[in-house]
This record gives sequence, C-alpha cells and structure tokens, in this order.
Amino acid sequence: MERWLNEHWVAAALCTGSVLTLLLPALAQQSNAAWLLTYSLLPVYMFHQVEEHTGDRFRNFVNQKVFGGIEALSHTAVLWINLPGVWGVGLLSIYGATYMGIGWGLSMVYLVVVNALVHVVAAALWREYNPGLWTALVLFLPVGTLALLVTSRHPGVRQLHHAVGLGTAIAIHVAIVVYTKGRAATLSAVS
Repeated sequence: MERWLNEHWVAAALCTGSVLTLLLPALAQQSNAAWLLTYSLLPVYMFHQVEEHTGDRFRNFVNQKVFGGIEALSHTAVLWINLPGVWGVGLLSIYGATYMGIGWGLSMVYLVVVNALVHVVAAALWREYNPGLWTALVLFLPVGTLALLVTSRHPGVRQLHHAVGLGTAIAIHVAIVVYTKGRAATLSAVS
C-alpha cells in the first residue's frame, strides 16, 4: 500500500483538487465567504503539492540542497506530512469550521500562509527556485491572506482560534525540521 501511495498520491492530489474546485460554485450557493475560503484551501494546497512533489522534486531538493545528499526526508515522511498532515488538517479544519465555528478552520488558513512564507524565505536566502514556490506566490499568499482577513472579521472568531491555528501550522513545520535533522544526524553517524 505504501508503495502504491508513493507512486500515485500526487496524481490523486491533482484529480481530487480539480474535483473539489469544481464543487466551489455549488458550495457558494450554501456557504458564507469565510467557510468557502477555508474549504478552498484544501484544493489549493493539493495544486501546490502537484508543483512541489511531481517527480519527487521537493524531497530531492531538500535532501540535496539542505542536507548535502543525505536522505533526511524519506518517501514515507513525505506521505505522512502530506496525507494526514495536510489533507487531514484540511479536513479537520473544514469540519471544525462547519460544526464548531468558523474560527476552528484557521489551522488550514495558517498552514497555507506559514508554508508560503517558508517557500518565499527559502527562495530569498538561496536566491533560487524551490519546488512549490510558484503556487506559494500565486495561490497560497493571495487566497490564504484573503481567508485570514475574511475569517478574522467574522463574529465569534477569537484569539484562541488564531493561537490554535497558528500553533498547529508552526508545530507541523517544526516537526518536519526536527524529523529531518534527526534523521540526517542518525544517517550521518551510521555512514
């Protein structure tokens, strides 16, 4: 199963992202703008994943550029980061925004914005493209910023919602850094 997922999850993201996007006009008839923007971030993220991971670009980039050829970011880690880590957070955010209040959708909003900032900062520091940069600039920053502004103005959205959303996004990114650095150190010690 893991091998199959490794081979097909990016294509599934493209197909699923397209279908979820095609649902937006129908959903717009029923939903408020903050909810619709929260929902839209899941297919937006899937399009970002296609740019980032087609041909194993991101994993190879991280392993070569950041870790000097050490396989710090494994295929299995990429699956865990992107399927439960992104799709799961997106799903939980949509359900939270639907059944608990729109502020509980901010985890996906902040995940998109934080990820975009990471791509932009990396590009500025290295002065080169990194896989996922274009969709971070064209999709994540405008749609994520709009979602943050619209959701923040919604009645009932509190500082707690922002803290949980931003904390979730930062925790996911920190976990990736801790994992890859730890794996790189372990692999370096064995070599």
